[in-house]
Amino acid sequence: MNFKPDQILKTARKRAALSQRELANRAGTSQSVIARIESGASDPSTNTLKNLVEASGFDLDIELAIRPVADSHMLSEVNRILSLTPEERLREVANVERFIKSVKHVG
Repeated sequence: MNFKPDQILKTARKRAALSQRELANRAGTSQSVIARIESGASDPSTNTLKNLVEASGFDLDIELAIRPVADSHMLSEVNRILSLTPEERLREVANVERFIKSVKHVG
């Protein structure tokens, strides 16, 4: 996700069919604050953006997502792992667990 506060706020405001002034009144701020954020001249805090989006009638959900590493050795294993049966996947997990225990025991 590209986190672009200006686009997020503008989209929420337009979907709510609000003018900048109407949103500002709902949020208890000035129209110029909304305009500065939407133009990219101001970078609001996450809390400010959340409050403005909520004043538009929407929720702002932010979550962490795993980003794959381009040259990771793990990516080359995906197709192989997906081709395994559930039982074979469980055996793989058991093998990894045994390996981890043996490494901890040696270390």
